[in-house]
Amino acid sequence: MDTILIKAAQLILSLSILVIVHEFGHFILSKLFKVRVEKFYLFFNPWFSLYKFKPQNSETEYGIGWLPLGGYVKISGMIDESLDKEALAQPPQPWEFRTKPAWQRLLIMVGGVLMNFILAFFIYSALVMNWGDNYIPIDKTPLYFSEVAHQAGLEDGDILLAADGKRLTRYDDLDLFRVISSENVTVLRGGRETSIRLPENFEEQFLAAKTPFADFQNTQIDSLMAGHNAETAGLKAGDAILSVNGVNTVAFSSFVKVLSENKGSDVQIELLREKEKVKLTVPVNEEGKIGIFSSGKNMSVSDKYNFFQSFPAGISLGIRKISFYVLQLRLFFTKVGIQSIGGFGAIGNLFPDQWSWPNFWNMTAFLSIVLGVMNLLPIPALDGGHVMFLLYEVASGRKPSDKFMEYAQIAGMVFLLLLLVYANGNDIFRFFMK
Repeated sequence: MDTILIKAAQLILSLSILVIVHEFGHFILSKLFKVRVEKFYLFFNPWFSLYKFKPQNSETEYGIGWLPLGGYVKISGMIDESLDKEALAQPPQPWEFRTKPAWQRLLIMVGGVLMNFILAFFIYSALVMNWGDNYIPIDKTPLYFSEVAHQAGLEDGDILLAADGKRLTRYDDLDLFRVISSENVTVLRGGRETSIRLPENFEEQFLAAKTPFADFQNTQIDSLMAGHNAETAGLKAGDAILSVNGVNTVAFSSFVKVLSENKGSDVQIELLREKEKVKLTVPVNEEGKIGIFSSGKNMSVSDKYNFFQSFPAGISLGIRKISFYVLQLRLFFTKVGIQSIGGFGAIGNLFPDQWSWPNFWNMTAFLSIVLGVMNLLPIPALDGGHVMFLLYEVASGRKPSDKFMEYAQIAGMVFLLLLLVYANGNDIFRFFMK
């Protein structure tokens, strides 16, 4: 229960920060172009608000809603979530969104996304300034691969150098995704560069397998916890675990995943001990552990930055995160991708079990990028939908009718609501299928 509360607290705080920052982007640009903002809300407030106030001589009501699914700013003269038809039926006023030039309306609509990206860059800059930029140089590190990677021709100990001719630098989501989605991979094997052509459907195979692609840490046992299952079952320091229940677990991340799928059960472990293969039956506890320590070789590099150096470094790190998320967005439109969509439970599980400010801010920065990119999708009711119609107006010289915009807004809201139900339904289904 404590773990759930800690994750929930991190999720709520993170999303609250992101929503406020996003809506502030719309708010500040509206003010810049002298557009009236009627409401600024954290969370939605159908029927009633938890808290609201309106400063003296202010045009804007500020408040907190009771439905924690985001937030909004109500901009005068704009067809948005409120679907305020009465206001739009009145003669246009100079302070309204609809009377402003298209380029100003376009900037107001992208203001939220810009603020999300700026926030992410700022957080990453602060992180690298305070704790350094810690990463594994992928082009210098031997890796241990999953079974699906082995079947594609990769071997444990290979060093990844390039994907489709593009040099790889970091063991991170972006470079690993570039490998997974490439046609040809260049590796260093036995001191020689070798080119491997991946299967045409390798990306789909990897997604279907639902296992980590590679790990820089293997499952060589450094030590055992006294009296725990591994020691009792006969495992020893120096053993190299090869498989669990027939699944290749040379990569430590694969080993952890298989154990987590067999909590409270006995597993068959095959290991290598002094050049001989040994098979043992080991009980897995309810936490998905057997009581071993395997630290692996520390391949991490830590680049330090001063105040001025931290900003370009943070922006560079943020751009890598944006590039990764944009590249893997197309997977949402595959069968496996749709099945993997998650809701608030999946997002909450991205946070660690224990409160850690560096981890919290790192995850908040990434979610800020996710929120920014998702809002740019050309879906009515999202910022990207409004941008799409504004670009049409700029290109054609004609503004879509209010009736069309109203129907488009309703269609977009229905689609997003169905997606929200589906995503959180997936979380519930996965929870009961554990």
